[in-house]
Amino acid sequence: MKSMIQEAIETIGNTMKNDIRFTLKSICFDENYIPSNSTRTTTNFANLARGASRQENLHNTINMINNRFNTLANWDNPDKDRYSVELEIVSVDLDINGNGKTFPAIEILKTHIIDHKTSKCIEGIVGNNFSSYVRDYDFSVLLLEHNKYTDGFSTPDNFGALHGNIFKCFINSENYKKHFVKLPVICLSVSDNKTYHRTGNHHPIVGFEYEPNKSSLTEQYFKKMGLQVRYFMPPNSVAPLAFYFFGDLLADYTNLELISTISTMETFQKIYRPEIYNANAVAGHCYKPSLKNQDHSLTKIVYDREERTQLAIEQGKFAEKHFIKPYQSILERWSSNLTI
Repeated sequence: MKSMIQEAIETIGNTMKNDIRFTLKSICFDENYIPSNSTRTTTNFANLARGASRQENLHNTINMINNRFNTLANWDNPDKDRYSVELEIVSVDLDINGNGKTFPAIEILKTHIIDHKTSKCIEGIVGNNFSSYVRDYDFSVLLLEHNKYTDGFSTPDNFGALHGNIFKCFINSENYKKHFVKLPVICLSVSDNKTYHRTGNHHPIVGFEYEPNKSSLTEQYFKKMGLQVRYFMPPNSVAPLAFYFFGDLLADYTNLELISTISTMETFQKIYRPEIYNANAVAGHCYKPSLKNQDHSLTKIVYDREERTQLAIEQGKFAEKHFIKPYQSILERWSSNLTI
C-alpha cells in the first residue's frame, strides 16, 4: 500500500513530467576536487576547497570521515581500517521550459562505502548535505524582505511551497529512479533556539533519540519537501543530528548506510559548528545547543562564518535574478497547481 506522501509525490510528478526536466551530473569529492562554477560557494564541500589550504583541508576532512566510519563500524574491524568512504557530489539542473536552458536547482552528496577486506563497493545513502539556490532565496531574500517592515516575525504565504514541489518532482523523476535505489536522507545540525530532551529510545548505530520542545521553521520548510525529521545522537558523539527522511529511517537503511551519513555529516558539522559538534561536554538528557559555547575544540580546518552569511544573501539574489523573476508567472502557476 502506498503512503500518502508517495501518492502525493507521484501526483505532482505526473502533473509536471511533460514540463520540467532534471539533468544530473556528478563529480568526486576527493583531494583534487575543484568546485564547478554553478556550485554554491557556501556549500560545505565547496567551502573547504578554497584558498591556499584547500588540499590540506580536503585531505583532513576525508581522513576524519574515514576514521569516524571505522569507529562506528567496529565489528570484524579490529584495526579500524576496513572501510573508506567515497563521496560523489550530484548536481541537479532544472529545465523549466524544455528548451535546454537550465538552472542549478539542487546539489546533494552520495556516499559509496569501500570494503577493503572484501574489495567490494557498497551503495551508500544519497542526500546527506543539501544545497539549493532557491532555499537561499527563500530564507535570505524573500523572508528578510517580508519581515523588514513588520513587527515580530512571520512567513510569507505559501513559504517554501515552490521549493518543496520542485524537490518532490525531482525525487519522483525518472532520472532520480534511474540513478538511485532508495529515497534520500538529509542530515543537518540541530537548532540553537530549541531545547532537546533525550527519550528512552536507543538504536545501536544512530544512538539515543531526542525530541525538540517546539517545531522550527526549518522543520516546516522541509515538511513541504515531503520530509519528516527525527533527532539522534550517535555513539561517541556530543550532540544529536537532525535526520530528514521519507518512510522509516531505522528500517529502510542498513547499518553501513546510516554510518556513511553519520560519518560524513558529523565531520562537516565539527568543522562548521564546532561549538555544538566539537564541544568538550556531551549533551545531557536536556540539551540546549549554543553557538556561543566557548568550551569546544577546533579542527585544523577554519572557515569564515560571517563571509558565509553574506554569500548566502548573494546566492539568494542570484536565484531571484536568474530563476524567480524570469519565470515568475510560470512558477506562480505551478505553485498554485502543485500545492498539496
